[in-house]
Amino acid sequence: MSLAIQSMIETVKVPAPPVLPVDELLNLRKTFGVSFALLNNRGDLVNQIDELAGGDWLLWGTLCSQVALRGKPELIDEREPLVLLAIPLGEASHRHVAVAPFLTRPLSNEAACARLAETTGMTAAGAMKWAERQRIWTADSLMQLAAKVHEKSAAEGLASELNRQVEALSAHLAETYEEIALLYRLTENLRLSDGVEEIGGRALDWLLDVLPAAGMAVEFSAATQLDPFAADQVAEAQFLTRGDFPLTHAEFGRLVSHLKMDENRQPVVVNEAGLGSAHVAGFPLRNLMIAQLISAGKIYGYLAAANHNRDGEFGTVEARLLGSVATILGIHCGNIVLYREQSDLFAGVVRALSSAIDAKDPYTCGHSDRVARVAVRLAEELGLPSDERRRIHLAGLLHDIGKIGIKDEVLRKPGRLTPEEYEHIKLHPALGYEILKGLKKIQHVLPAVLHHHESWDGQGYPHGLAGEAIPLIARIVAVADAFDAMGSDRPYRKGMQDTVLDKILHEGAGKQWDARIVEAFFRARDDIRTISKRERESLKIDLQPA
Repeated sequence: MSLAIQSMIETVKVPAPPVLPVDELLNLRKTFGVSFALLNNRGDLVNQIDELAGGDWLLWGTLCSQVALRGKPELIDEREPLVLLAIPLGEASHRHVAVAPFLTRPLSNEAACARLAETTGMTAAGAMKWAERQRIWTADSLMQLAAKVHEKSAAEGLASELNRQVEALSAHLAETYEEIALLYRLTENLRLSDGVEEIGGRALDWLLDVLPAAGMAVEFSAATQLDPFAADQVAEAQFLTRGDFPLTHAEFGRLVSHLKMDENRQPVVVNEAGLGSAHVAGFPLRNLMIAQLISAGKIYGYLAAANHNRDGEFGTVEARLLGSVATILGIHCGNIVLYREQSDLFAGVVRALSSAIDAKDPYTCGHSDRVARVAVRLAEELGLPSDERRRIHLAGLLHDIGKIGIKDEVLRKPGRLTPEEYEHIKLHPALGYEILKGLKKIQHVLPAVLHHHESWDGQGYPHGLAGEAIPLIARIVAVADAFDAMGSDRPYRKGMQDTVLDKILHEGAGKQWDARIVEAFFRARDDIRTISKRERESLKIDLQPA
């Protein structure tokens, strides 16, 4: 068997010989009161009876082959007072013929006894004794009963065949349901935010429950591991296994290369007959299935099952399910890569906007990045989930984007602002909202951009919101913004000492800022101060996948 096979295969098995119709022979004997000899559909004698041991089986066999072909009872020999009845049994593909002798009248003289002995091969005395035990039949009554018996046998055979078909259909429906249920569970749980390790492990666990395989493995290529926001990364392919999978990652790679899997678009099935060349370094592979994770013509890895755990062989049913799961995983990997390319583009836009703020106000260079990191730490302390922390990170980066619209002479003024200048700079939250509101992917950060200068007591701007009416994301960014602004050097003052800054935050809790967030700040104060002193980090943001 070639290992570079291009399609799913099933091992060809030699058909089992037809089962002898023992039960039907017993029913015939009970119905007619005599034993029946048995021939196959070629006319070969399968089971002899004493009464016909010396008969003309060369002739009778030829006649029985025709009876098997026509499929209805017949009298194949009529030599008064003896007739031979032949009844076909079973289906046309492996039909048998039952044959028995019957008397149509009593033996009246020695001549009749001699004809009976000559036809059957019995001795004259044996023929006489046999005849004395037999019931006398007319040809018509014999054929009528034979027809009834044959009809009943055919009906029972049909019922048996229908039962087999129902059982086969039930088994197929059960397999199909199991496959659909698995694929539904898999697709229902696909999210771009899930890493390949999570979705791959889930698929392996489910497949190991469904497929009769001792072990499962999946390899995801390095392309699925790349993080467009991480600097100096070294991405490697990821290899996951479940159950008793006998190959290491390196050995699996050699097997994939040996099978030329980059050339196959269908699952490859190799059963025991083909394992001579598939056997790798002495590992116990009795049989193997392997399929590509492919999307838009690009291979993102391979899914494999090893060693049938029922000492059987993998076939098209198992290969179809493996291939279906591999297709889903391949599409998911392709979507991840496309999503990350979009995220990379989006990150570039955010970097450009953040850099524009720094260029506009060099004295606050790095402020937005520090606010983003401090806000994320506050969110962690508050127990917010990872997707919320990603939103807060992005909100911190963009919270001051509206300062692009503030006059340079106001933004860079070294001294204190006049009331008019302060009113002008208070426009930056609304300006930032207007700049970003057309970007659908970041709608979730707009509340922080617009409301990070609102005050818990309602004395803030631009809308004078108070308490819980202020979005949580804005309340978190507000504390992080105030901490960094007060602690950083400005042209008109030095950054505040930690003790002074702490005192202001304490006094402002429940007035200017949400007291719960200020409490979180003091619980994480040491971490926050360490974070704020680090150099600006590489931008790591996300698009918030569905």
